[in-house]
Amino acid sequence: MVEQQRLRLSVIGTGYLGATHAACMAELGFEVLALDVDPAKIAQLSKGTSPIFEPGLNDILKRGVDSGRLRFTTDFAEVGAFADVHFLCVGTPQQEGSNAADLTQVNGALDSLAPHLNRPCVIAGKSTVPVGTAAGLVERLHALAPVGADAELVWNPEFLREGFAVGDTISPNRIVVGTESAHAEAVMREVFASQIAEGIPFLVTDLPTAELVKVSANAFLATKISFINAMAEVCETTHADVHKLAEALSYDDRIGGKFLGPGLGFGGGCLPKDIRAFMARADELGVEPALSFLREVDAINQRRRARMVDLARELLGGSFEGRTVGVLGAAFKPNSDDIRDSPALDVAATIRAQGARVLVYDPEALDNARAAHPQLEYATSMFDAAHDADAVLLLTEWSEFREADPGALAKVVLHRNIVDGRNALDPEEWRAHGWTYRALGRP
Repeated sequence: MVEQQRLRLSVIGTGYLGATHAACMAELGFEVLALDVDPAKIAQLSKGTSPIFEPGLNDILKRGVDSGRLRFTTDFAEVGAFADVHFLCVGTPQQEGSNAADLTQVNGALDSLAPHLNRPCVIAGKSTVPVGTAAGLVERLHALAPVGADAELVWNPEFLREGFAVGDTISPNRIVVGTESAHAEAVMREVFASQIAEGIPFLVTDLPTAELVKVSANAFLATKISFINAMAEVCETTHADVHKLAEALSYDDRIGGKFLGPGLGFGGGCLPKDIRAFMARADELGVEPALSFLREVDAINQRRRARMVDLARELLGGSFEGRTVGVLGAAFKPNSDDIRDSPALDVAATIRAQGARVLVYDPEALDNARAAHPQLEYATSMFDAAHDADAVLLLTEWSEFREADPGALAKVVLHRNIVDGRNALDPEEWRAHGWTYRALGRP
């Protein structure tokens, strides 16, 4: 009996999603050819070195490259000839001057790949796109691909959490495939056979439903985060404690404690731009009232940043002029070097613009932060950032900040003022060491 040859995969786009997906599929035993239009990025990846920080990614990337299962290219013709399944993993950023998603990269990737599809294959879109996008891509694909309708498009949304992306790819909590083709479904079941064998749910939907899953999940999570931060606004006025309020709510199994952490709010490359694109698409479809609540979700999230600045200013007597502020955190969340729409850097830049000297430290995101905000000063350690500071702000809850020794940090600051933007510290412990402790939503 002749053993069936395993499917070969390509990944188009080697950003956060694509690099992770390519390395993880190679780790699962597939031959993978990943493409990007940036030659410098391809050169770095080809050496087995990731251009982004993600726990565990460098290890599996190097294993994939060293094994020969994972290769990188800039040539669409090579990709078209190589793979049976092509994963589209390019970005869909927010349009300049609009809330809508910019589909330039998605359209460009399809237009560049399709002319090289000379045999039956499946193209699996993983990018987060407005509902209805895939239907238009199918028409373009069939018109441009020499193989015509034998190039089948499915939608396979990603559900990666930055900081946990390797585990989320290899052992996802669900796999969603949008298709009405039995053949394409069978191909995708073959790709994810090992995960299906482990009992991971495999959901088959139509294309529009698959397009909606990721953005709906992000909208729900953003709403939950903004809800507890709205309660923080109420708590600040009534002298209640939002941290205790969130704990009490978490014991209700209809609510749960996940994403119920009050603080500075969400950022990153997904939640903010996805909920805005969702609103823009709803407006185009004539169902804007259905998602009007997301405008307030977004507004609450932005207000937390302004309130953080206000708290710090109040702690310093009403003005930042001539003061030094140490900022702990630049990435939008811990275990990542991603600074896209980072609340931490937004707050730091605002305080700098209001007259303070601002020193920022982050374990992984300093290079990205320097490039985006050259007006800020950058420290080499937590203690360096806090040196002679009039106030210290915890804005990204890295473990080294959560576990910081308040007694040791007290020895290097000018004044013992701390604003906990993530409700990550023990107020009593810090106050016991002479710190004036303030936090969003706490008395």
